[in-house]
Amino acid sequence: QGLGGSDICRPAPLCVRAPGLSGGPPAKRRAMSKWIEEELEEGLRGMYRIKKILASTKSKWQQVDVMDLEPFGRCLMIDGLLQSTEADEFVYHESLVHPAMILHPCPKTVYIGGGGEGATAREVLRHKTVERCVMVDIDDDVVRFCKDHLPENKEAWVDPRLELVIDDAKKILEESQRKFDVIIMDLDDPLEGGPCYQLYTKEFYEMCRTKLQPGGVLVTQASQAGITRHHIVWSAVNSTLRAVFPRVLPYSQAIYSFMDEWGWHLALSDAEATSALSPEEVDKRIKDRIQGELRFLDGESWQGLFALSKKHRQTLREETCVMTKGTHRFMHNTGMAVAEDNAKADSADTKRPRTESGA
Repeated sequence: QGLGGSDICRPAPLCVRAPGLSGGPPAKRRAMSKWIEEELEEGLRGMYRIKKILASTKSKWQQVDVMDLEPFGRCLMIDGLLQSTEADEFVYHESLVHPAMILHPCPKTVYIGGGGEGATAREVLRHKTVERCVMVDIDDDVVRFCKDHLPENKEAWVDPRLELVIDDAKKILEESQRKFDVIIMDLDDPLEGGPCYQLYTKEFYEMCRTKLQPGGVLVTQASQAGITRHHIVWSAVNSTLRAVFPRVLPYSQAIYSFMDEWGWHLALSDAEATSALSPEEVDKRIKDRIQGELRFLDGESWQGLFALSKKHRQTLREETCVMTKGTHRFMHNTGMAVAEDNAKADSADTKRPRTESGA
């Protein structure tokens, strides 16, 4: 996947044979069973069953699938990795977009790096003040595929305020002569050998700050933020942003399909800005600024986003890593494989599943 690719990359999955395929009467065996297994960290894996593959395509950059997973409903997967799910994509995208937009007094111009499925643009364009939203994703095939198969984002694609650019998100922002009120980086996680780790560096954030209008806000997704994983990338991104911006606000939220808390950071060019808005003030800004009703975020849940545990706050205080082109932290990445069981229900043979290695 290229720079500014589509959405985020979860830790890479391994698919294994489904349980219950051997032993017992033949009639009790599954005729067809496909499972995806993700290795979330060393010694911890999660599994979910594929009900139906709805559509697939292969772009220049990556394999893209829309499928129905039993726990999550319709899901977007890229190179076998969960990107977003019907069950909770609104939690991720509302958490990514609206805190930055609400903290800005009047966001008119917005830059999105990545976000190829269209959900980030969908949430940005709900803001009545927005006059122009530039979204840059490198994979035209992913964008067209998502237009065809993710109807929940269809209004964003036809909104005249959206300017879609198929290119490298870093390059386009560097070359832009315009400045933005809000910059949203909805990128892949920093994976060793991956294309996006340089978009989490001090050098990149220094460039981003020059592209913000006075009082501008940058927000970036920052990977896993659970109690055992937040010290790997999330805290380092915070430390790196603090080396560039006068004020950085960390926050997190549990994402069901990601099987962990997920983290973001707001980087504010105004040193006096704060997230300490009352529930009433947040609700008022949502009502005044946003078209339609949000499904997750309101004044009460806003307080929860920024209410970090004692452990998280301690980790942030002690974090010293500033990521540069020569110093980095990477997410756990195990590689990928696909497995499928084709055992027939009326067969007495308890065959093992066929396993294919993927790139």
